[in-house]
Amino acid sequence: MSLEIAILFFIIVVVIILFALEVFPIDKIAFFILATLLLTNLVSPEEAISGFSSPATITVLALMIIAIGLEANGVIDWLAGGLKNLRILPVFLMVPAFMLIAGSISAFINTTAVVIVFIKIITELSARYNIPSSKLLLPISFAGIIGGSCTLMGTSTNLIVNAVAVERGIERFSFFEFTWYGVIFMIITIIMVSLLIKFLPRSGKNKISEDYNLDEYITKVIIQKDSGSIGKSIQESFLYDNDDIEVLRLKRNGIINDWPGKFTTLKEGDQLLLRCNLENLLKLKDSEGFTVIKEGDKRKLADPIIDSEELEENVQVVEILMLPNSPLIGKNIKTVGWYDLHGAVPLAIRKRRNFRNPKRRIFNRGKDEIELRVGDRLLVEVTESALDELRKIENITILEQHKNIEVTTKTKRFLSLSILLVVIALSAFSIFPILKSAIIGCFLMIFTKCIDLGKIYAQVNWQIIFLLAGMIPLGVAMNNTGADQWISDQLLLVFENQTDTVIIGILFLVTMILSGFISNNATAIIITPIAISIAASLQMDPKPFILSVLFASNFSFFTPVGYQTNTIIYGMGIYRFRHFFIIGGLVSLVLWVTASLLLSTGF
Repeated sequence: MSLEIAILFFIIVVVIILFALEVFPIDKIAFFILATLLLTNLVSPEEAISGFSSPATITVLALMIIAIGLEANGVIDWLAGGLKNLRILPVFLMVPAFMLIAGSISAFINTTAVVIVFIKIITELSARYNIPSSKLLLPISFAGIIGGSCTLMGTSTNLIVNAVAVERGIERFSFFEFTWYGVIFMIITIIMVSLLIKFLPRSGKNKISEDYNLDEYITKVIIQKDSGSIGKSIQESFLYDNDDIEVLRLKRNGIINDWPGKFTTLKEGDQLLLRCNLENLLKLKDSEGFTVIKEGDKRKLADPIIDSEELEENVQVVEILMLPNSPLIGKNIKTVGWYDLHGAVPLAIRKRRNFRNPKRRIFNRGKDEIELRVGDRLLVEVTESALDELRKIENITILEQHKNIEVTTKTKRFLSLSILLVVIALSAFSIFPILKSAIIGCFLMIFTKCIDLGKIYAQVNWQIIFLLAGMIPLGVAMNNTGADQWISDQLLLVFENQTDTVIIGILFLVTMILSGFISNNATAIIITPIAISIAASLQMDPKPFILSVLFASNFSFFTPVGYQTNTIIYGMGIYRFRHFFIIGGLVSLVLWVTASLLLSTGF
């Protein structure tokens, strides 16, 4: 092993650790890769930035734009609209029906966008008809993953594997070339998950108060004219130096202050929104000069100061799930202000579990250094009037509420769907390569005003784009240093005198395990060159090896961190790690055996 190969392996190990522990966002890790490869002279400057011009990167970007247009014009909602009619079915029939629809749509539309729409629909069905969302959310995530592996444009992983193969001189895959494999895998997944739903939790989710382990109450109080707190600052009152009570909002003469400071002087008639535990609530209730208004208390107070003015609107606590590319990601409770949340008040962050955070931790406003990430949940207090504004924030989901996407016109909806069908036809019939077809689709979306550039800039998941741009040079470095050939030579010693099925099976298993802990895109970029080198050394057809990497990289079922849709579902707090490990593990095991047998027949 040369020094260059050793350095590259060290970089890869560090990258895998960073991905698994989620120390940094994936776009920062991408720039770390670029910087280290340049500093160690493993790639040239031109090779380092080659990922930004890679056909795979540009194709993924173009397909993202098309998916945004489809979602903005209600196409995905329309395609999934019939799901509401399935509420009459028993759960054991509802699960395969949902999975089949989700998987079919994901074969042609970005998987993450599809699953997000399904989350919203299932949340609404659960709230209105008491349908157990816990029995549906994990299955639709699995169905989205497996459906995305059925076509060339189904997922960015397929495009990456295809691009790396073409760069190595392998004939490109056609649009539906491996679809029949994917359909078999999807049928197996639907059957297995439908049989294993009994291992999923019964309840959809806990109540917010239980879920956040809070014995706290959102309480409104009014300072009466005989209160001893009048003329005192918040710092001088018992409201300040108390860990169990917090002033969230102050309303005076119709003016709302969402961040009352410690030097704010309290006056007669001030309306305070507080968060406090039961003990302090009773203390407030018994305190002379304070009137406690309970939730749902519609009566007017007799005090003339406020008799002419209704108390602030009913306040409710809702939970927001952070989706990819949300404008709130990277911010903390301190920096998420009134403007960001359209008038809502942040109360607590609930971090999703990961390897650094095996126990879900809760941070209130006193822990303002904790940043929001994809899959985290933010607890906010919001008035009824501000709730509609809160819904307008892009790339978040209000778990307690659901409002259908407003479609501008039916014409744009059908026009957006027609553009998608044109892209599929151009690529499927080999009229144009997938890159050319996708760019034409983007042009048509923008030209016909199905989507505007502002929405594109706001909603494209740039983290994925930077991840691809950063990871592709890593594959170049493997070729430059000969690391892929070195690994291939070592594996040949293991594969000696082994059958084709065993060789494919080992490659598939290693890839699938790796994809369970780091990004499926990163896994594909690392393993695809190795698979091609192994095939060349064995003088075998490389396509079964490439397909092994393609499918195994996508099959991130047994952990919630390998695939973005699993991360989002996991972040909702319904499932534990064991649900992915047991159900996803069994599905992965059966798919591994099936794929090893099917793909080995391609020689």
